[in-house]
This record gives sequence, C-alpha cells and structure tokens, in this order.
Amino acid sequence: MDNTAFERWLESVSATFLSLNDQQRNQSLDHLISLSGAAQLRHLSNGLETLLKRDFLRLLPLELAFYLLRWLDPQTLLTCCLVCKQWNKVINSCTEVWQGVCRELGWKTDESIQDAAHWKGVYLKAKLRMMQLKDQEAFVTSSLIGHSARVYALYYKDGLLCTGSDDLSAKLWDVRTGQCIYGIQTHTCATVKFDEQKLVTGSFDNTVACWEWSTGAKIQQFRGHTGAVFSVDYNDELDVLVSGSADFSVKVWSLSAGACLNTLTGHTEWVTKVILQKSEVESVVHSPGDYILLSADKYEIKVWPLGREINCKCLKTLSVSEDRSISLQPRLQFDGRYIVCSSDLGVYQWDFASFEIIRVIKMQDPANLSLLSFGEVFALLFDNHFLYVMDLRTEAISGRWPLPAYRKSKRGSSFLAGVTSWLNGLDGGNDSGLVFATSMPDHSIHLVLWKENG
Repeated sequence: MDNTAFERWLESVSATFLSLNDQQRNQSLDHLISLSGAAQLRHLSNGLETLLKRDFLRLLPLELAFYLLRWLDPQTLLTCCLVCKQWNKVINSCTEVWQGVCRELGWKTDESIQDAAHWKGVYLKAKLRMMQLKDQEAFVTSSLIGHSARVYALYYKDGLLCTGSDDLSAKLWDVRTGQCIYGIQTHTCATVKFDEQKLVTGSFDNTVACWEWSTGAKIQQFRGHTGAVFSVDYNDELDVLVSGSADFSVKVWSLSAGACLNTLTGHTEWVTKVILQKSEVESVVHSPGDYILLSADKYEIKVWPLGREINCKCLKTLSVSEDRSISLQPRLQFDGRYIVCSSDLGVYQWDFASFEIIRVIKMQDPANLSLLSFGEVFALLFDNHFLYVMDLRTEAISGRWPLPAYRKSKRGSSFLAGVTSWLNGLDGGNDSGLVFATSMPDHSIHLVLWKENG
C-alpha cells in the first residue's frame, strides 16, 4: 500500500475508532495487539512509558517540587528517596523540608545551616531517639554508693552531682564515671549548692554553712533561723546568700561576712524553695537584669526584688486558690521569663512580665505525679513507678522509664532532674548525661542517664 492510500485508510479507521464507545475501543486495541509482532509491541511499550510515566518531580521547577514535598510525611519522604537517583537528589536538596520534620519531633534547627543532607541525618538520629523514648530504650541506670545514712540533699551541675547525707558528710560525684571526687565532713544536709571552689549547705540543725572543697574547711557559718533550712541559693556578684526555712522566713545574708542583712516575712508555712535569678523581661515593677528572689511554701509563691538594696518588699504573691484548698509542690522553677510550679491540679505557668497564669496542664493523677523540670518543648515528670517525658506542644506522653521503689519526699529535695537543656529542644548533642537522680532506702543514689545514641 502506497503512502497516499495508507493515509486515506488511516483517516477512515481513525474516524470509525472515535465513533466507538469505550468498550468497543478496548476490544479493537486488544485485537490489534494480538496481531502485532515483536517490533510493534516494543514500539508500543516505549510509547506508553513516555505517555503514562511522566516524572513530574523532575519536570517541575525546584520551588514547586519543594512546595509539594512539604506536604509529605517523613516516612513517605524517605520512601520517595528510593524511587530513583533524581528523586533522591531533589529531596535531599530541600533543606526546609528536613528542618520541618526535625522541628516536628522537637529538635532544634539552626537556620544558618542550609545543608539538607545534614538535616536529613539529624532527622534519622532524632527519629531513632524518639522511638527509643517510646519503647523504653532511651535510658540506662547506675548507682552511686558511699553514704552510710539517708541521703536527702541533691544538686547537679555540669556533670557533677553533690549529695548531702545524715551521715554528716557531703560528696561530689562525677556522674559519667561514678567516682567520688570530694568527700567532706559537714552537718546534716537538707539542701546543697556548689561551684568549683565552695559548697553551701542548709541543715536540719537550723544553720547554713559554706565549705571549701579542697580542704573541707568551713569558710563561713550563718546562724539565725529557728527551723530547718530547706533551700539555699547564692550569687557571688551580689555577695548575697538566701535561705528558706521551716520557721516560715526567708533570710538574706552577706555571703562573705556571714551576717544577716534582712529577714523576709509573710509566709505562713515552711519555705521549701528559694531561687535567686535575673529577670529577662520588663514589667511595671522590674526591668531586665534586675535580681529577683522567689520563695515558695505549701500554698504561695512570693516575688521579691533583690538588688544592691537589700531591704525589699514583696512585689507579688502567686497562688492557685484563694482559699488554700490547692497545695503547691516544692518544684518551683524560674528562668527569668516564666515561673512554673506544679500543684494538686496540674502544672501552672506564669508570665513573669504580667504575673498572669498563661498555661495550666491538667494531669490525670496530679496528686501523685510530680514535676521535675519544664522546658519549651518537653517536660520531665515522675510518679511512684515511672519517669515521664511529656511533649508540651500536644501534652502527650512521648515516653516513660520504670523507676525502682525510692524515697519520695513531700518536700521534694531527695530527687532532681539532671541535664535540662534538652527540654528546650533536642539537638543531637544535649541528649547525654544525667536525666534523673533519687536517693534510695539503702542510702545509695539511683541515676537515670541517657543511653548513647548510635
């Protein structure tokens, strides 16, 4: 058949084909395929691949491809990376996508790092860590053994844990190795705080003392309280030490001289927590950089201005119930911007600029569930059986860890959180070191630490 005759035939067949319904068209194609040889079938296969298998991700501009990829969940993204080299290249070059999925897991993202492969690696590591939290595989435990009587006072800083005991001693431990670095003779310690040179202790004998680590010598003693001292804090720049006591008072001392500068009254219950911290926000009554003293008892938190002028009046009294029907737990936290404290109803967060309650997290069993530490992304809580990690964005429990039968004190000093920077967002480096410590009935200290993330 010559070309002219073929073109007339093809035009006639095409017109007839277009007049058929779908079923008739399908039957016609099936018949033609059955009559085709190898060359025709190869041609048909190549043509169909071009028509039906268009790679839209490759054809789209990168900006549109990135926009579409942001709608995919992380697991689908990882699956798409396996489709072909081109898809893997496009997906691995989308920094915003991988930064976004990292943030969803509670990971910090540094906007200055624009390497998508870096953030993909961070995501994979983050996913592993979050799965470990869920499956109770994120932590390991160890014990510190050395005291011969009840351990009540605990304080953690920079990889070192200080313990104060009824055996009239205080010890400083390297949490990583479990080795005791210093051990000095003291009094019965109800609270401790330390730095590189000194240790400050509050005691059940109603006194506060300052000791030198290297020699064990008592540098200073602070006498004046008529009840046990449950909490201390100090600031070398101000040369000030503050203490909260069972005599319902807060005392302000000269750290170097040991003299009492002021006694702050107004509490009607044991003062179980004092915090000395700079304000990071401004309000009508304070400015950024002002030193603020917080003191807490069973029902109230009092806010005091404490700068160069030692004599001060209470700025504000915070509570969660006017009739004192709701008790506060002694886990007061203040970072200069927010005040956080748990109660018999749940966890309360106050804005320090306005003193308004900005968040209340209701818990199923708040009477038994205690707050350890509160961050921007996660919170650490525990009860008689488990340590819990809560995602504050959803208020859902991300993971838990079993705890042994320990001595849980209502005053809250025989347990503490370790490294807390990860509560503001994990970054792949701050999920290490101490998570939780508590004293045990056998006078040892039980530690919960992050497992190394491979």
